[in-house]
Amino acid sequence: MNAITDVPGVLVGHHHRVGDGWATGTTVVLLPEGTVGGVDGRGGAPGTRETDLLAPENLVDRIDAVCLSGGSAYGLAAADGVMRWLSERNRGFRVGVNAHEVVPIVPAAVLFDLPRGDWGNRPDTDFGYTACAAASTTVAQGTVGAGAGARAGSLKGGIGTASVRVGEFTVGAIAAVNARGEVIDLSTGTPWAQDLGLPGEFPPPPGRAADLGVLASDLNTTIGVVATDAVLTKAQCRRLAMSAQDGLARAVRPAHSLFDGDTVFAAATGARPVASPLDLDALYAAVADVFARAMVHGVLAATTVGDLRSYQDVFA
Repeated sequence: MNAITDVPGVLVGHHHRVGDGWATGTTVVLLPEGTVGGVDGRGGAPGTRETDLLAPENLVDRIDAVCLSGGSAYGLAAADGVMRWLSERNRGFRVGVNAHEVVPIVPAAVLFDLPRGDWGNRPDTDFGYTACAAASTTVAQGTVGAGAGARAGSLKGGIGTASVRVGEFTVGAIAAVNARGEVIDLSTGTPWAQDLGLPGEFPPPPGRAADLGVLASDLNTTIGVVATDAVLTKAQCRRLAMSAQDGLARAVRPAHSLFDGDTVFAAATGARPVASPLDLDALYAAVADVFARAMVHGVLAATTVGDLRSYQDVFA
């Protein structure tokens, strides 16, 4: 499906509100039990939760879900809803002898979309819970979930996903593209990461200049998740997330600015052992391209919201 859910056991759910003073949402990546997690943050303005827990030297090495949300720091509340959904199903780090005595581990990151809607209209606990309830292997893209109010430079941003096979392994990514920089060469309509696409994945560039008439925002963030079915340690997951940040830098110019909170989580479901460092390095190389491709899909699939025009409208 060219989606992060090509990694067996991974599900994605969105919940958003667009219109009537709203333009924001939440995306949840639900992970199979036993999934090892990691994280890498490069932007100067992050909004995150449970990232210290993912440091290789700390106790807990398994994660149950990742929550990506709009709403800036307010949107971190959506992760509470994800925890509630998981706790109702006895999913989490066990802290007692009874089945329900668990603490769900839900790392989260948020992006800045507050100008898209009326002040006070931002994701809350119910957004996270509802996104979990909607989770499936089908991943909607564009102006959905955490991408509902996203902006990519001068254009509407959004949610994008992609995947690839690396030998016997599967690598997938999902990105909420809300970058301060441009993902598209505005003089030609060509995505910066066009050359990384699979055969026929991206449409030919339209080859005409855009007349946008808007200025890029100074407060943004691209957040996302990369996943694989390989057996990885926490430290190796962190390296996977670091490689995904390389893909982010290929897809947006400039990247990792002082005003971005660029954060990528990594998840390894542990279904397939890695035989050698060469196989591991191949995963790292692949995940950079996959994350960049996911970012391109997020912008190409987005639809116009208010005066923030989409790629489809500008380069139709």
